[in-house]
Amino acid sequence: MRRRAPGALLLLLGLLGLWSAAGVATAPPAAAHAELVSTDPAEGARLPEAPDRVTLTFTEGVSLGAGYARVLDASGERVDAGDATVEGDSVVVPLRADLPDDGYLVTYRVVSADSHPISGAFSFAVGDGELVAADATAEAGDTDPVVGAALPAARWLGFAGLSLAIGVPVLLLTAWPEGWASARLRRMTTGGLVAVAVGAALSFVLQGPYAAGSGLPTVADPALLGPTAASGNGAAHLVRIVLVAALAVVLRTVWRRGSPALPDVLAGGVLALALVGTVAAVGHPVAGPMPGLAVTAAAVHVAAMVVWLGGLAGLLGGVLREDAPAADVARALPPFSRLAAGSVTALVVTGVVQSVREVGSPAALVTTTYGWVLLAKLALVLLLLAAAGVSRVWVQQHLGVRRPRPTPRRRVTAHAFSASSAEPERDPVVASAAGARAEAQAAAAAAERPALRRSVLVELAVGLVVLALSAVLVGTPPARAEVAQPVDVTLPVQTAAGQDGSVQVSVDPAAAGANTLHLYLLDERGQLTQPVDIRVTLTEEAQEIGPIDVALEPAGPGHYVGDGMAIPGAGTWTLAVTVRLDEFTAGTATTTFPVR
Repeated sequence: MRRRAPGALLLLLGLLGLWSAAGVATAPPAAAHAELVSTDPAEGARLPEAPDRVTLTFTEGVSLGAGYARVLDASGERVDAGDATVEGDSVVVPLRADLPDDGYLVTYRVVSADSHPISGAFSFAVGDGELVAADATAEAGDTDPVVGAALPAARWLGFAGLSLAIGVPVLLLTAWPEGWASARLRRMTTGGLVAVAVGAALSFVLQGPYAAGSGLPTVADPALLGPTAASGNGAAHLVRIVLVAALAVVLRTVWRRGSPALPDVLAGGVLALALVGTVAAVGHPVAGPMPGLAVTAAAVHVAAMVVWLGGLAGLLGGVLREDAPAADVARALPPFSRLAAGSVTALVVTGVVQSVREVGSPAALVTTTYGWVLLAKLALVLLLLAAAGVSRVWVQQHLGVRRPRPTPRRRVTAHAFSASSAEPERDPVVASAAGARAEAQAAAAAAERPALRRSVLVELAVGLVVLALSAVLVGTPPARAEVAQPVDVTLPVQTAAGQDGSVQVSVDPAAAGANTLHLYLLDERGQLTQPVDIRVTLTEEAQEIGPIDVALEPAGPGHYVGDGMAIPGAGTWTLAVTVRLDEFTAGTATTTFPVR
């Protein structure tokens, strides 16, 4: 019983890790990346007297964490009365009483659900005070460049380590059981575990300066470490370190024994899945639409990646070494080739799901940083698939088994070195043929081992670059959050007697600045109809802007165009259409849309 207790404890740790990841996956959806939509007071507002608070409203709930929201006067002194608080989707900053006439600058840096900081500044004036330029302080500056470069490096280290820590043992379990005796592969796996732990620790201590906009000297600041530990992102890194330690205990037992027992496989499998879950259940997948599907797709994507790349590293460090028996190459490559093919399929399918969700539209691929990095990653993945395809074709041609013609009550095994072929073949003719084929496979493997090694080395090198781009994508705001979404909606025209026809509204690109508006007025039969009069206004209630009249030009029966319709700035805007259908009948239609 005492010997089973550690295994049960490790299994429990893994189940807890999976449970925590599932809890994040089923959390309420967010908007992928928070953006400021309105402020009170509004940007540039001039007030007769000072307000008692400043309110910033975002597209989703945010956290302050290690960030801040402050109000400064024209001399740079703070005039807020205490710490800012989060109320739903808003951040509220209390102000001191009896503030004099002056210009005031609001600076903020908050953290969205996907762990990315959002920072900015705006100003307002009280009485005769002069507006303060929004760039008058550096407090709302960008992320420290050293921190910004160190975070992707830490993520890359964690990804690469995860590939070794999980991918190499999977290779040994499925394709090369003799490798459990390899000291080199043991060191590779141990190095992978260390890399995962170091990457998680670095990501944890760097998250605070990243959120606060400070530099490397603040990585050990308790004021930053505390909020990071309390956040979901920080907790995931800490759990990952614990899971690494637990998996190290399991693998150490396996290495000592020389081969895994069933409890080792079960405990190690649960811990490996939990590790993958801690990677998938942070960042972009937990924010935006359908977080459950996104986290699941991300988990499968990460698992397929570590199995493939870790297996390639294991092949280079073991089977494909010059001192390894040629027969081991012939035995290990076919099952790994099948495993890699499954991993590639999973990578492609989940990659498409993630891309569609994070990009949103084809235009975003070539108009955003996220889109360009994703295109570079896709190009390298295609190169990786080409190299993998060449290797797989060689394996199928030289090490695969041709199916024999069916004979009554006799069938040659699917692979000469599969587990089912361990039993001696009773038919001496078939046994002789199998032996000759095994010798031919071993000879082919020995002759082509240098070329295979070079091919696998290319795959692994390209894969490491892909991991680097993946680490950059994790820290880049999704493309769909950076691109304005055009409005295209059909609205009922409400009159005193009820609905009377409809109006089709199109606003492109629905961004701050010049836009193009198209209106199509339809009667109850869906036919274009000409009104007596039509008026369109824009209003941003939270910022007390509007109503702003939109100039319309007729473009045909029932069709009006507002070319160059100006939207003053970001916010949640309401477009109202007022229509006079005849002398006695008037109706309205409204729609609300976000402007980024």
